[in-house]
Amino acid sequence: MSAKKPVSNYKFTFGPWNISTGSDPFGPAVRQELDFAHKIKIYKELGFDGVQMHDDDIVPAGLTWQETERGAKSVKKILDDHGLVCEFVAPRLWEDPRTVDGGYTSNSASDRAYALDRSKKAVDIAKIMDTNDIVLWLAREGTYIREAKCPIGSVQRILDAVDALLKQDSKIRILGEMKPNEPMDMAYLPTPGHFLALCYKTIDPSRCGVLIESAHSILAGLDPSDDMANAIWHGKLWGVHLNDQNGLKYDQDKTFGAVDIRRAFNTIWVLERGGYDGYIGLDVKPMRTTKPEHQLKHLINSKEIFHKLVQVARTVDEVKVQAFRDDRDYEGLEAYILSHLMGG
Repeated sequence: MSAKKPVSNYKFTFGPWNISTGSDPFGPAVRQELDFAHKIKIYKELGFDGVQMHDDDIVPAGLTWQETERGAKSVKKILDDHGLVCEFVAPRLWEDPRTVDGGYTSNSASDRAYALDRSKKAVDIAKIMDTNDIVLWLAREGTYIREAKCPIGSVQRILDAVDALLKQDSKIRILGEMKPNEPMDMAYLPTPGHFLALCYKTIDPSRCGVLIESAHSILAGLDPSDDMANAIWHGKLWGVHLNDQNGLKYDQDKTFGAVDIRRAFNTIWVLERGGYDGYIGLDVKPMRTTKPEHQLKHLINSKEIFHKLVQVARTVDEVKVQAFRDDRDYEGLEAYILSHLMGG
């Protein structure tokens, strides 16, 4: 596959949750929460173009549709006033008590109905927010023990839910954001490849694709650049969440490139060569040890590292690379890439 022309200017987004208080399962918050309006003001100051949204980032869940519509329009105006777009809406199903056993794959019919109704409402909210993208992170669609659910039936239930959302609005696109574990021990459709296979079984495969997060691929023992390359080949890489991950641990959401700069370089090299023209989403969180006055540095640093690696990728000598490949001199190729990364 020949390289496509890269975009001249990438557009960047992050979610309000990426400016966090530092609480974790073992300790309380160490920084004060910033209100939504303050966070929105920060976006343009940092050079970002859009906002990643869960449904309840826009308006609390459980309101009447009239209240929901009024609240969503108010948030849309705030974004418009700041020159921002809503990149996508993602139904946050994993925090409600009714989804303790999963949403779409719950053994309870009433809980499955709740998950689907809330997801359909997220589609309607997305229309108000002027975005066609619905991101599905299937957080609790899995098990702690394999015998708890029928795995074959569970995949069918996920497909049925995706089809129902596609029917809800003719313009909506579904982006699967896959993760192999956490919060569930074992997830259904744990990788982007699994969701891509499901895309072709839906009622409209042209409106089903993936959003790939670096850390999620790493947690599955895969390289994010290979996952992204596969999705690009399918024409279905519609979103990325860039971050980094220190091994097969919990989802760390570290600054992009902070752990493995070569892995980050290969991610950008693939995006560049594949002509990816979607938003560059960051899903990074400040370390718990970060002082309040430094709590935006992870966003600033991730964006700066991205731009620097774009320049590195664009100055790779493709003729040299091909010569190394033709000669099967992969030791020479590795030395060239490492030297290039180090500014040699």
